[in-house]
Amino acid sequence: MKSSILLLSLASITAAHAQAGKLPPMPAVQAQTPQQAAKSFQLPPGYRMELVLSEPEIKDPVVTAFDGNGRMFVAEMRTYMQDIDGTDQRKTSSRISMHTDTNGDGTYDKHSVFVDNLMLPRMILPLGKGQIVVNETDTLDLYLYTDTNDDGVSDKKELWWAGGPRGGNLEHQPSGLIWAIDNGIYTTYNSFRLRWTPNGIKKEDTKANDGQWGLGQDDLGNLYYVNAGGEKGPLSFQAPVVYGMFNPQDQFAEGFKELFPAVGARDFQGGPGKAREPKGTLNSFSSGAGIEVFRGDQLPAELLGDVFFGEPVGRLVRRAKVTNNGGLKVLSNPYQEQKSEFLRSTDLCFRPLNMTTAPDGTLYITDMYRGIIQEAAWVNPGSYLRKVVEQYSFDKIIDRGRIWRLVHTSTQRVKAPRMFEETTAQVAAHLASPNGWWRDTAQRLIILRQDKSVVPLLERVAKQHKSPLTRLHALWTLQGLDAATAEIVRAKMADADPGVRAGAIRVSETLFRQGDASFQKDIEKLAKDPDPNVALQACMTAKYLAWPDHMKLISDTVLNSSAKGIKDIGASLMLPPGQKLTEFSERERKVLKKGEEIYSTLCASCHGQNGRGVEVAGMEGHVLAPSLGGSKTITINPKGGIYVLLKGLQGEIDGKKYEGLMIPMASNDDEWIASVLSYVRNNFGNHGTFVNPSDVAQARKDTASRTEPWTYKELHDQLPQVIASNKLKVSASANGGEARRAIDGSSESRYSSNKFMEPGMWFQIELDTETPVTGLVLDTSTSANDYPRGYEVAVSKDGREWSQPIAKGNDKKAITEILFNPTLAKFIRITQLGSAPGNFWSIHELQVLADLKK
Repeated sequence: MKSSILLLSLASITAAHAQAGKLPPMPAVQAQTPQQAAKSFQLPPGYRMELVLSEPEIKDPVVTAFDGNGRMFVAEMRTYMQDIDGTDQRKTSSRISMHTDTNGDGTYDKHSVFVDNLMLPRMILPLGKGQIVVNETDTLDLYLYTDTNDDGVSDKKELWWAGGPRGGNLEHQPSGLIWAIDNGIYTTYNSFRLRWTPNGIKKEDTKANDGQWGLGQDDLGNLYYVNAGGEKGPLSFQAPVVYGMFNPQDQFAEGFKELFPAVGARDFQGGPGKAREPKGTLNSFSSGAGIEVFRGDQLPAELLGDVFFGEPVGRLVRRAKVTNNGGLKVLSNPYQEQKSEFLRSTDLCFRPLNMTTAPDGTLYITDMYRGIIQEAAWVNPGSYLRKVVEQYSFDKIIDRGRIWRLVHTSTQRVKAPRMFEETTAQVAAHLASPNGWWRDTAQRLIILRQDKSVVPLLERVAKQHKSPLTRLHALWTLQGLDAATAEIVRAKMADADPGVRAGAIRVSETLFRQGDASFQKDIEKLAKDPDPNVALQACMTAKYLAWPDHMKLISDTVLNSSAKGIKDIGASLMLPPGQKLTEFSERERKVLKKGEEIYSTLCASCHGQNGRGVEVAGMEGHVLAPSLGGSKTITINPKGGIYVLLKGLQGEIDGKKYEGLMIPMASNDDEWIASVLSYVRNNFGNHGTFVNPSDVAQARKDTASRTEPWTYKELHDQLPQVIASNKLKVSASANGGEARRAIDGSSESRYSSNKFMEPGMWFQIELDTETPVTGLVLDTSTSANDYPRGYEVAVSKDGREWSQPIAKGNDKKAITEILFNPTLAKFIRITQLGSAPGNFWSIHELQVLADLKK
């Protein structure tokens, strides 16, 4: 108890000093020896960390990679933050070292400097024997370094691909250089991939990836990026980025971004607000680093397919389980309940920057081991972080680094690879390895050799091998050899394994682009595949190949599926270029989750899981209930749905008869009704405001005397009506000449202020006659950040004298729905109240609602 009080007191003192611009002196942090550091690790039972390399052989390591003979290459940023000001960081005295296990005992006993005098090397890609591709900081150029005489030192340098200069902070530059299963070479940041061909490197455009430091792939070729600067953790892993950057809100389990370090010193640029007191440990993602999907065979099977990434500021490695919910990948921390992590260290200098599945089937962890880990821009004079660095003397611990091997009591010694000495057929046999590193490396070497003598072998393997992953690698290897035929691809489209079927769809893109358009019918058929991952791949490929009617295929697939992944990612596929899905708060997500549960168990029996209505058996084209997508009752005003759920609905609906009957749901409480309506108003292509329980309570009072279900006409006579755009004139204080775009009804245009938002901007509507107006809807969904930063609405009868504001708000949504009591007006003015540097104010579509009840 006394110790707890003491810790709380110290935390209070530290916070007070931080606010005053001072920090209390603390004992200088001391570097631990590798042997001491090994004892600092906290791991689940059975696991331990073994030292592979440390200083003086390496210093400031950031990336580890292995060639076809198992030799380890380490990129060493030897000039990174050698003092608190980052003096001479761009001096060309960094290097890439090579380390060899000469006798196969698992110890690297031969060391050499493969490439010297580099500027902060960032990426390594081993190719053939004695060859590595290297990227340095401040450039996108890639150079091929070759050791022609096998002495462990490169003696030949060639420009492999000319990317040109790349500026900016050195932490905000590309990393990765992953040769993925689709034979594309990917990096973070860049919206393109490279492809090796016998005739040189080819550049191909992709979508953005939002990655920063860290890139890995799973067995099926889905890439996992990490964004450290935005404190977001893993991103863009739902599907290959060539199809889009998909980051659905439900891709993380609740609490996933919360961290549980073993030790802390409040040394993060987020300041005291990022600290969990009283220990001062990091409470959430700050600097997620190198990422790897574990694919080895010498750690327990429970780790296979799990995602590992470093949090160097938190001195830990996060393990994430990946579950597939109807085509949607969801990451979770298996130690969330214990408030712990897979790997934690009590050593303040443990800095895990990269993870690598190794040839020996274990996981290698690159530890930059140092005191200060943030670059000089975040430790500038006067900053909070600089004070903490000085407080603990973090800047004094430099010139160190370790490579660790994660092992288990079940780990066995594995014979080192010798692929460079093997025939191509022998290399092809490694496509059946249980270790993903061996499969990836074998595929890459076969393609680099362009030895087509193995094509018949690869075709047999693709058709007959018992392992789906081996069949998949064989198919992609054929693609890389330009030897994938229509016959073999179609055979794999019917494979028993959904991962192979989805892969075959991707391989068919190559043949399609070469002129075989007949694959369109095959892919359309697979859009109805019972496995949602296959159906989703068919939709992504359809959009990627840009068939004239691809949007209908995607729309039909999404509307006819209840799979979570198809609904979430398919919705993104249907958006116009540049448009994003609305983001919801944590509270709103909980409301939507409850609403979805209610809808699925009650409403879907008539309206269908896809919201289109359930077809009546034996009556093609007849459905039990109307479609909810685009329903005027649901979308125009929240009262429509509330009134229906409270009192029911009978008779024809918009002139059409339905077999089902909408019975009253008033026996359910206000929160129940609000939850399900909020879900319906934000699904099935709808985008609307949330319904509050107070809205339902008020509607109960307003309709208390009604005892019969509504007819469609009676209901809509009670609801606000949308005033036709031909009865409106619009103007604006900024870019007024384009104001008409807000009411032109076109999905391709929108009004934009064309200047950053600032207080006082206004948008004005003139009606053709005085009308009792009751609301406005401003849809900026084509650019979700362009909503008004606070607003107020005033009305006028003549456009000169204006009322006091009749509505004010600060909704942070792409759709701003403003409702107020019926007010007689001829002019309406919306004034934008906030500032948003970097964002225009835009209106994609504007609706004026009026109370026209007779």
